[in-house]
This record gives sequence, structure tokens and C-alpha cells, in this order.
Amino acid sequence: MERHADIDRSGRAPAQDAPLIVQVSRWDPLKDMLGVMLGFERLVERAPDLEAELVLAGPNVHGVADDPEAPRVFAEVIERWRDLPNAVRDRVHLANLPTDDIDENAAIVNALQRHAAIVVQKSLQEGFGLTVTEAMWKGRPVVASAVGGIVEQIDDGVHGRLLKDPRDLDELAEALEQLLRDPELRSRMGSAARERVREQFLGIRHLFDYAALIEQMVG
Repeated sequence: MERHADIDRSGRAPAQDAPLIVQVSRWDPLKDMLGVMLGFERLVERAPDLEAELVLAGPNVHGVADDPEAPRVFAEVIERWRDLPNAVRDRVHLANLPTDDIDENAAIVNALQRHAAIVVQKSLQEGFGLTVTEAMWKGRPVVASAVGGIVEQIDDGVHGRLLKDPRDLDELAEALEQLLRDPELRSRMGSAARERVREQFLGIRHLFDYAALIEQMVG
């Protein structure tokens, strides 16, 4: 590790034992990083006793030449972050991750996902959510929008929570509060999520599918 993430925050770094809510995505309007942050604000308003903190992490906006929207989206998030009440803003951490070395970037993302209590993917549109499957493989419950391929990845209430309306901030806050208040539920969902990936989404499963198809054709 030679490079570091550029982090915007107003408070201290999260304590080692603080439950982290994490979304790792591009700074893209369809990933709705701003909506995740506003949903976290609703969570703090309805459950001020919970000591969770939020990390929004994406590629460094100054280092991704093929994503011209990223600086604008990140600027919108920063502007709204500055307007948050102090009690909320101090618990929100905005991270621009280095992308010069893909292995280094992957190591940082891996560390964030494995340390997270809950991984969020509040996309407004999505195909197959790679970050969803990554988090599930690492035994983390995922709170995600019921859009696109995500509905094929997560069974609501089994591997995590699916948001019927990805724009409903109260629905997001409720799902986060439920999981934060029930560590046993998080553990159970995380275990089920890892098994789901093992059964459905690893490369070896595709090899078995091809083998079965070839056997059927030959037979």
C-alpha cells in the first residue's frame, strides 16, 4: 500500500468497534450516493442512540478520466454534506479511493466491505451488482434497491433487505435500523448471503453448467 484514500470528514475517524454502514460505488447519479447519505440522516434522526457511522467510497474523482460526471456528483454530495447537522455530519466519511493500482484499490475496497456491519447498494438502476455479490461473499448483509439484477441476487429477509422504492429514505432508514439493532440477524443474513454466492455466482458453477450442457448434448 503506497497510496491513500482522500477522505472528507469533520469528526474523528470511526472507532474500531463502531458499526459501519458502507456503500462502495462510482460517483454516478444512478448509484445515488447522495440518497444513501440522506437516508443515513433519517436513521440518526429516528434512532439517535445507535452509534453507526457511514462511509461512502468511490474512485478518486480526479483520477478517473472516463467518468466525466464523477466530479459533479461528488461536488453535490459534498455540498449537501456540509449542510448536515453537526451530529450527523461528524459520522459521515466521504472517501475518494486511489485507482492507479487496481490491486491496491481492491485491497482497500475489500477492507471496507469486510469491516462493514452493513453494505448498501441503493442504486436507482442496476444490472448485476458486482459490489453486492462481493459483500455477500464476505458474509455481510446487504441493503439494496429492488432493481435490475439485484433482485436475482438477494432474497429479501434472507440475504439482506430489498428496498421496494429506492428513493424512499424512510424505508432505507428502517431497514438499517432493523439490522443495526439485531446483530444475530446480521450474522444469519451474512452467512446465508455467502452461501448464496457459493451456490450461484462463483465461476465454478458456470463450469458445472457447461459440463451438464455438454453431457446433455452428447447424450
